[in-house]
Amino acid sequence: MVYKKEIEVGGRKLSIEAGKVAKQANGSAWAQYGETIVLAAVVSEKNGEKEEQDFFPLTVDYREKTSAAGKIPGGFFKREGRPSEKEILSARLIDRPIRPMFPEWYRNKTEVQVMILSADGENDGDTLGAIAASAALAVSDIPFAEPVAEVTVGRIAGEFVINPIFSQKEACDLQIVVAGSENSIVMVEGECAVVTEGVLLGAINFAQRHIREITAMIEELAKECGKTKMVQPEKDDLSELARKVKELSAERMFEICRMKEKEDYEGAKAELTDKVTAELGEEFPDKENSIKEVLYELEKAQKRANILNEHLRLDGRGIADIRPITGEVQILPRTHGSALFTRGQTQALVTTTLGSKVDEQRIDSLEGDFFKRFLLHYNFPSFSTGETSRRFGVSRREIGHGNLAERALKAVLPPKDKFPYTIRIVSEILESNGSSSMATVCGGCLSLMDAGVPISSPVAGVAMGLVKEGDKHAILTDILGSEDHLGDMDFKVAGTKDGVTAIQMDIKIAGISAELMEEALERAKQGRLYILDKMAETMTAPREKLSPYAPNILFFQVAVDKIGLIIGPGGKMIREISEKTGADINIEDDGTIQIVSTDQAGAAEALRIISGMVEEPEIGRIYEGPVKKITDFGAFIEIMPGREGLLHISNMEHFRVNKVTDILKVGEMVKVKLMNLDSQGKMELSRKALIERPGGSAGSDYEPRPERGGGGGRGFRSGGRGDRR
Repeated sequence: MVYKKEIEVGGRKLSIEAGKVAKQANGSAWAQYGETIVLAAVVSEKNGEKEEQDFFPLTVDYREKTSAAGKIPGGFFKREGRPSEKEILSARLIDRPIRPMFPEWYRNKTEVQVMILSADGENDGDTLGAIAASAALAVSDIPFAEPVAEVTVGRIAGEFVINPIFSQKEACDLQIVVAGSENSIVMVEGECAVVTEGVLLGAINFAQRHIREITAMIEELAKECGKTKMVQPEKDDLSELARKVKELSAERMFEICRMKEKEDYEGAKAELTDKVTAELGEEFPDKENSIKEVLYELEKAQKRANILNEHLRLDGRGIADIRPITGEVQILPRTHGSALFTRGQTQALVTTTLGSKVDEQRIDSLEGDFFKRFLLHYNFPSFSTGETSRRFGVSRREIGHGNLAERALKAVLPPKDKFPYTIRIVSEILESNGSSSMATVCGGCLSLMDAGVPISSPVAGVAMGLVKEGDKHAILTDILGSEDHLGDMDFKVAGTKDGVTAIQMDIKIAGISAELMEEALERAKQGRLYILDKMAETMTAPREKLSPYAPNILFFQVAVDKIGLIIGPGGKMIREISEKTGADINIEDDGTIQIVSTDQAGAAEALRIISGMVEEPEIGRIYEGPVKKITDFGAFIEIMPGREGLLHISNMEHFRVNKVTDILKVGEMVKVKLMNLDSQGKMELSRKALIERPGGSAGSDYEPRPERGGGGGRGFRSGGRGDRR
């Protein structure tokens, strides 16, 4: 039997169906918004809890089928390959809000698979995929606390818009994805064109109203067709084990949790774990993992109590304190811009590279192909945390962190017409102990300024944490990695002194209230302003000049009908200019020409040649150019690049010339005066108009060239899309 629910969201119908397809999965949902359709199916292992497994193996896979948009995949194999960055980012948007909704005891391997089956070019499938995944889990037998929903909020001309379509997004000065349950916010992620915290809160509250409507619809669907949920299996009674572990370790754990140095703390904790495991090994055989789990819970409880009751953090800081910050620029001599940003034990080496239009990245997407001129790539090698691992390409975490930093910096970049460069930032994390993505934002900003990119304002980022027990809570500024692990929230905010440019919030508990969100944003603002002041000690504004190793880019606009002239037959002319000057030349369909060269003189020479090619000849003006061709009746002189006129034999000298070769030879430079230009572009030149008459008298004996029949000489027509002689 098919069950269906529908409501209206943002003036479009949102519907969810269950029991229609994928019925062998634990749960599935078919969601439609406009003409975009998403299928979500969830499956879980049925062999119960694995005691030896201390994590929840949840995998979310989001795939966009090209057939959904009526496309055939590119490439040799003509089928979908590994997920794109967009698909990975969309999978993260689904994973993060649903993960906190699974109970702590549930550790069965679980997979959520989301497929975009129809794409209407207006409604994105990522938020719809999150709704479908939530519905599939709600109707399944997999334990799931409560439904969540996800929406996008944009702001156009000061008005909030729910789920803006693709054509509206360009006009938005704010775009955030908000996920939540009926009463709580679970996840926030997005970018802004420098907006205040108050505007951001307004957008989140606006989203919450629509989230409630969607979660209520999912609840109704689950009541009608939901399966009976799995229950927690019987477990061994470990109360005696827990009592003895605490008896042996509580006092030492209290001391360890007050150690400020990471190495001392980790060494002491490992020593305590070995000691307790050895002492209880005989009495509780095969329970080593249980012993470690009890120790972890004891450690976590002690650290959280220190924070909540004494405002004592793991490294001894107060809850609002930020670790020591240092910055250095021009650390790499041959890069276009570089910076080393260090905050405590987190360090990012960030470079900026400038390129031309040919360096833009082409993105194939369901809504259409487009080009990106700003790229930020984030790399997280294992040595940054003192660990070993094998590299298998870029991880989902690296893509997500890089995307967040990219969004944070994008808002302050100069527009293309003011700064026509393609910009690539690469962040190499050299040390990590908390919020390397925000270190990337700070280091990326410094490297942009070092490269001379005229950003509108410096940007900094800070990561906030939360510890909450009942009515008690503590918001932490600039969290450590271990504080992120034991805390209830990871809230990253980046922006300028005037407002927010990017935000990302993940919650490990069921959600937080609007009041807590407001407090966290205000504390993040204070932290951001402090970090901006520290960054200003390194650099306050972009350099006035670009690096000498950066390419020179010049722009020139020509009429569309001149494009063919510049390109030449089969690209001959543009190749000749590039070879002669060493410059790369890119021509847009609207006649915009981009000249790129690492040599300023080469770029200027290419510009001079192209300017001459498209310049309109002026009657009466004197030109100098080479003899390109000699005929019986005259010579063709190139007075502008690619533009030739006829110097008739009668206008070469004041005396009669019998043979053109008596006066000129091919390749010789000659000065001539343009005497006539007809409507078809034929140019008549004179040399004798620039030569004094015998006896020193002034004036010109220019003679218009005689009309000739079909067998006579031919004039030269320049312009259009090629040479016609």
